[in-house]
Amino acid sequence: MGKIGLVSVKYIIHANIEADGVVDKPDVIGAIFGQTEGLLGADLELRELQRSGRIGRIEVNLETRGGKTRGEIIVPSSLDKAETSIIGAALEIIQRIGPCNSRIRVQNIEDIRVSKRNFVIERAKELLKKMMETVVPDSQELSDEVAYSVRVMEIQEYGKDRLAAGPAIDESDEIIVVEGRADVLNLLKHGIKNVIALNGTSVPETIIDLCKKKIVTVFVDGDRGGDLIIRELTKVAEIDYVCRAPDGKEVEEITKKEIHKALRSRISVEQAKLELGKETNHKEVKHYRPVSRVYRPQTEFKVAQPSVQEKKLFKQLLEDLIGTRGAYILDEKLSILGKVPITELMATMKSLNSGIYAVIFDGVIDRDIAQAAENSNVKHLIAMDSKVRNGEARLSILTSSDF
Repeated sequence: MGKIGLVSVKYIIHANIEADGVVDKPDVIGAIFGQTEGLLGADLELRELQRSGRIGRIEVNLETRGGKTRGEIIVPSSLDKAETSIIGAALEIIQRIGPCNSRIRVQNIEDIRVSKRNFVIERAKELLKKMMETVVPDSQELSDEVAYSVRVMEIQEYGKDRLAAGPAIDESDEIIVVEGRADVLNLLKHGIKNVIALNGTSVPETIIDLCKKKIVTVFVDGDRGGDLIIRELTKVAEIDYVCRAPDGKEVEEITKKEIHKALRSRISVEQAKLELGKETNHKEVKHYRPVSRVYRPQTEFKVAQPSVQEKKLFKQLLEDLIGTRGAYILDEKLSILGKVPITELMATMKSLNSGIYAVIFDGVIDRDIAQAAENSNVKHLIAMDSKVRNGEARLSILTSSDF
């Protein structure tokens, strides 16, 4: 059977087993493979997953007392979170092992990467304590070293091109493409984990494939090198948005505030191409600036504005959504009714129709969204930017610049 190396294991399924009789390890292994066969479809067939090395060797530890058997089942996995959870749930359908009734219950699914990071943090604490006993260290320097070690543990090699990437590439609907490993580390430092590096100006096949499946934002340095990367990517890959570091700065050196400001100011790839064309014609570098068309109705409406406490909450929730392309829906008690992708926001507002007090989302308010919010009696609409001014709709409109 296939065997997973310790380096490639992402998760470990821990399950307890009880059997009303005496059973051996081969009985348990046979039941696992036999009773899950054909249950989950060809892609999640346990035998095939073991042959391909995506499920490791299944360990069974048993103890028999008083004519009953109890023990633990350990299943290492290099599948993603959802697939690993499905495999874990499948174990629980096994109700008979050999001639004995049995019960299997998954206790937890361990994330190996979290365990490694926890080890690094605990070990760093021990080392720091020893250093404090002998020398007076620069505390900021030490904390930076510990933080850097944790970030290094999060970075991984992704795809056949072994590109430097954060841990959330597979799980995220959107990804951020940067130039190099140092850029990935800086974004990881500030909590952005769906980021992957090109590792050069040529575009790897891994990036081209990801661009077909994900919503892609290219985040480049604020110099001519960034322009070259944008031009190369737009020729061979299906990218959606472009954003740049401040003029003359590199992604690897900018602050958290500068990162979030750049991501909020991202523009469509079509607009980026237009700007690059203008630069070529005028032989000078210009900043990318989002172009907003303001809807100007004939009537301006007077609407109630949020309280100070409400604005404070709205600001916090808007910051939580940065880079997610998601939306929070709140009721009158300011409780979150749900979180949905922006692509489903208008349909969600139409289906609820009432009971929505505020909508906060990572995007730009346009007339269609404002109209849908009005029809659903929404009182406050909050987003990163807006093409509709406050007073031009029957609800209050707030953007990141209002906080």
